[in-house]
Amino acid sequence: MMLGMRVRGGLLAALIMMAAPMGGALVSVPAAAQTAASIVVEGNRRVEVETIRSYFKPGPGGRLGQAQIDDGLKALIETGLFQDVRINQVGGRLVVTVVENAVIGRIAFEGNKKVKDEQLSAEIQSKPRGTFSRPMVQSDAQRIAEIYRRSGRYDVRVTPEIIEQPNNRVDLIFTITEGSKTGVKSIEFIGNVAYSSYRLKDVIKTRESNLLSFLGGADVYDPDRVEADRDLIRRFYLKNGYADVQVVAALTEYDPDKKGFLVTFKIDEGQQYRVASVDFQTSIPTLDANSMRSFSRVSVGSVYNAEALEKSVEEMQIEASRRGYAFAVVRPRGDRNFEQHTVSIVFAVDEGPRTYIERINVRGNTRTRDYVIRREFDLSEGDAYNRALVDRAERRLKNLDFFKSVKILTEPGSSTDRVILIVDLEEKSTGDFSVSGGYSTTDGALAEVSISERNFLGRGLYAKAAVTYGQYARGGSLSFVDPYLFDYRVALGLDLFYREQLANSYIAYGTKTLGFSPRLGFTLREDLALQLRYSIYQQEISLPNALANCNNNSANSLLAFNPSPAFANLVGAPAGGSITSGGQTATDVSGQGLWCYFDGEASLPVRRELQSGKALTSSVGYSLNYNTLDNNKNPTDGLLIDWKQDFAGVGGDVSYIKSAIDAKYYTPLVADIVGLIHLQGGILNQFGGSELRMLDHFQMGPNLVRGFAPNGIGPRDLNPFGTRDALGGTKYWGASFELQMPFWFLPKEVGLKGSVYADAGGLFDYKGPTSWAATGEVNVPGCIPPTQATATTAANPGTCLGLQYDNGNVVRTSVGVGLIWASPFGPLRFDYAVPLTKGQFDRVQEFKFGGGTSF
Repeated sequence: MMLGMRVRGGLLAALIMMAAPMGGALVSVPAAAQTAASIVVEGNRRVEVETIRSYFKPGPGGRLGQAQIDDGLKALIETGLFQDVRINQVGGRLVVTVVENAVIGRIAFEGNKKVKDEQLSAEIQSKPRGTFSRPMVQSDAQRIAEIYRRSGRYDVRVTPEIIEQPNNRVDLIFTITEGSKTGVKSIEFIGNVAYSSYRLKDVIKTRESNLLSFLGGADVYDPDRVEADRDLIRRFYLKNGYADVQVVAALTEYDPDKKGFLVTFKIDEGQQYRVASVDFQTSIPTLDANSMRSFSRVSVGSVYNAEALEKSVEEMQIEASRRGYAFAVVRPRGDRNFEQHTVSIVFAVDEGPRTYIERINVRGNTRTRDYVIRREFDLSEGDAYNRALVDRAERRLKNLDFFKSVKILTEPGSSTDRVILIVDLEEKSTGDFSVSGGYSTTDGALAEVSISERNFLGRGLYAKAAVTYGQYARGGSLSFVDPYLFDYRVALGLDLFYREQLANSYIAYGTKTLGFSPRLGFTLREDLALQLRYSIYQQEISLPNALANCNNNSANSLLAFNPSPAFANLVGAPAGGSITSGGQTATDVSGQGLWCYFDGEASLPVRRELQSGKALTSSVGYSLNYNTLDNNKNPTDGLLIDWKQDFAGVGGDVSYIKSAIDAKYYTPLVADIVGLIHLQGGILNQFGGSELRMLDHFQMGPNLVRGFAPNGIGPRDLNPFGTRDALGGTKYWGASFELQMPFWFLPKEVGLKGSVYADAGGLFDYKGPTSWAATGEVNVPGCIPPTQATATTAANPGTCLGLQYDNGNVVRTSVGVGLIWASPFGPLRFDYAVPLTKGQFDRVQEFKFGGGTSF
């Protein structure tokens, strides 16, 4: 009997030694059973005697048998409070000798530059003034290494160092060798036939390392990101008709030679399916299934689209709920014809289980107010549980861009027909401070400093302040947006702005604009938005005096008579007087005094705006935006239509109706080539009896037909000795066809692609001022316009003293090539276009460059 007990005790001691490498345990089995009160505790300093005794639970009769002693020993070791626990029998008593673990005095980190001390302290289990445990320290070292691996540093080494201090205390130092980032050196796809590897790299988030990777982090290997990429690839194929697709595996391998990871996605595409039929069924007697047909985004003959199917189910389920069928569930069923590669889709509407929402619990929102999260739900406590509405709320919360992660889970409620929604969130920084820089051939060098907050005060508000300074453009703005005005899903925006455009090689005058614009935004559907706005702004023109000293009538008291310095001796000369200077002769054929333009005056409409002073424009307007693009930043498929109308004349000094439409259609063609059709047009109408200003006209150039200078096309002042300012037009149209293609010989991550295009358009029908009685610039009947050969020299200025301009509806066309770079410095574009047809007085600019970024 004693031998068996010794063997058992020896085995137990061996097992405990293996389980607790920081301390040992020696068990001497008592000859007779003991009581808990007879246990003697030795070696304890901080842990109370009764606390240690409490781990030994008496058996039947209040006695401690071998099993109770073994359990107590094991429980003491598992507390992590002791380096060593030993049990002996001395004089009929059970003696428990303990060696307590040290207390941690301080914890420090050395060598960490990429991760802050605060982040590391929050992740480890060891804490100052806590109990020191070697297994816990090793676990903490592994946890620190894992944090670095998540940021792409797989060469990290973490070495814990223990420094003993008096009174059984220790200091814990984690020495970290961070190493360099471990990037993704290559991304390969196996099994893809329908789509090239080049195209699929657009779908995933992981990127290959390149020279500019240090400006981003998408090339850093992250196993969670790679796993998410598998789902992105699968959803991409399902959206494009490949109902049988399987992303079999995402294989990752570390290459020591390249010092990076090789990622390979294995894909089984299957066949592309089309929709053969779409039917509707219901088990609810009072619900007409065919009435749901208008909510289906799936049509017969179209390519099968799993994303459109999901949206159809969501909209049908929500519509059924609106009609009073709160528990209706829409289940799609697809019957495949594997020979013909078609899918017959049936939407079945059934009565679901009667489940109600007991509570909605929000967790993890340390900054964002609860109501900001709850208002994204179309349901609340007590409502019928509707999975489609819950999924929509989760999608809305993610789109807010306030959180790193959003997940909505369900838990059982207080009864079988009750559920609790758990909204788990992880917040992220929503403030931005940016310095933006750029250059364009229109505005020159440009810099902007801005500060913005997407979740102002945790209330879901947006606020931004920006200051811009450049060669030819300067200004500042304040913006504020409340996305839920009075708790309705209506966005209120307020903008205060100041803009200053300086004279440059494209315009002879400068403008200053100060204004304020409130607006309301409504989301009518996921692809359709409406905006209502009001704008009030004050605008004025500035001109050098040398360009504005025109006065043909010396007796006019409205303007100081300021003739050209070269012809000062003509003042007071009789009508028909002339003078020769520099080999040119000017003759006063008008009978009204000196001819203005010989010393280079600005155009009549510009000078009239200058004389009028500041003009106040008060207008109301609206915009309708239809957007089905697959990607707003780099679209390859979809339609974008923007329709705008503004009505000026709600007070102020200006009256007009301005309408404009802009439509872009993207479609994938072959071999990753994307086709773009761009159509645009606009019209400006006069109303209210007021004259249209030149500043309110449309001004066009490369924004309509590439290959022309800014303000380079359309009606223009024809005077050969003036500034020949562009006057703009009241009507314009434009059409463009473009092919965008990647450079297959370059890595995808470089972000370069090329384009070839053909543009056509026209700007015409100037309706601004053409005469000015105050300066004597009035066209007389039968005047000789300066466009004729007899009036193109100073000797023959003609008798048309008012504005003469080219107003022909000439069709401008051009062809060109472009280079598009999605650079880390922001989107950049270079264009070289050659005009094929143009107006006689148009200005050509074959090269155009523009771009900018935040850094």
